[in-house]
Amino acid sequence: MARAFVFPGQGSQDVGMGKALADAFPSARAVFEEVDDALGEKLSALIWEGPKETLTLTENAQPALMAVSMAVVRALEAERGVSLGKTVSFVAGHSLGEYSALAAAGAFSLGDAARLLRLRGRAMQKAVPVGLGGMAALLGVGVDVAEKVAAEAAQGDVCDVANDNEPTQVVLSGHKTAIDRVAEIGKAHGVRRAVPLPVSAPFHCALMQPAADAMAEALASVKVNTPVVPVVANVLAAPLSDPEEIKKRLIEQVTQRVRWRECVAAMSALGVTDFYEIGAGKVLAGLVKRTAPTANAVSIGLPTDIDAALAALTS
Repeated sequence: MARAFVFPGQGSQDVGMGKALADAFPSARAVFEEVDDALGEKLSALIWEGPKETLTLTENAQPALMAVSMAVVRALEAERGVSLGKTVSFVAGHSLGEYSALAAAGAFSLGDAARLLRLRGRAMQKAVPVGLGGMAALLGVGVDVAEKVAAEAAQGDVCDVANDNEPTQVVLSGHKTAIDRVAEIGKAHGVRRAVPLPVSAPFHCALMQPAADAMAEALASVKVNTPVVPVVANVLAAPLSDPEEIKKRLIEQVTQRVRWRECVAAMSALGVTDFYEIGAGKVLAGLVKRTAPTANAVSIGLPTDIDAALAALTS
């Protein structure tokens, strides 16, 4: 039996997340204080009090979700004696969650992770003028079909696979004109539904190159340590531990697809039977179960979740 900690991406945010952790555990509260200090503002007040539309802005949601995930990790470590290095074999995260995973494994300091994600969120938002990009989730088909739909919908525009989430859910990203063609083209390929996503920019596609350039510059001056356990990288769907390669793959991640289905499958093939989603929401636990039906998938985001999972984590 092996375990993995997995960390959620954008979309899992909600006003009030992490407040119960901060109230229950001094170590969790300290995480939010450290993130506030790193950013020079009270992000914690926005996380706990809203408004939701401001929290949902990419530049806020990314460091906020990382903060909640790290509050769970610190509470497990400091309050409940769980050692990440001894408890799990791998960490992985969905898009921005990869930064949370790396921070949890000691590759990034908490302050650096917060500053990088603030910059990443702003750079991704600025890369494409509002209204020119879009994203859509294809339901009922896998990545092979999604690639065909994307190719037909492009017609000279950018239309890329952004997220390969699970065997029947793939997200496309690119110019809004191309994304608008996806639903009709998808019908001929067996797509059950094509759902436009309420996002402010077309993430994980070629249009994000300016943001990738910004991250390359930022990561060049940040110290990356060897993680205490390997991180399964989004763009490789394979474990990494080398600091320089971690930086390289994080830069590529901005424009390339999140290979989440393959990440889960790779961890399963490497013996992982128990996946713990660390942070806000329960999205990843659902994706894990649809990719690896025999796996155990548990979400830990509240003090009660920590205590419920403790026996399994320390056995």
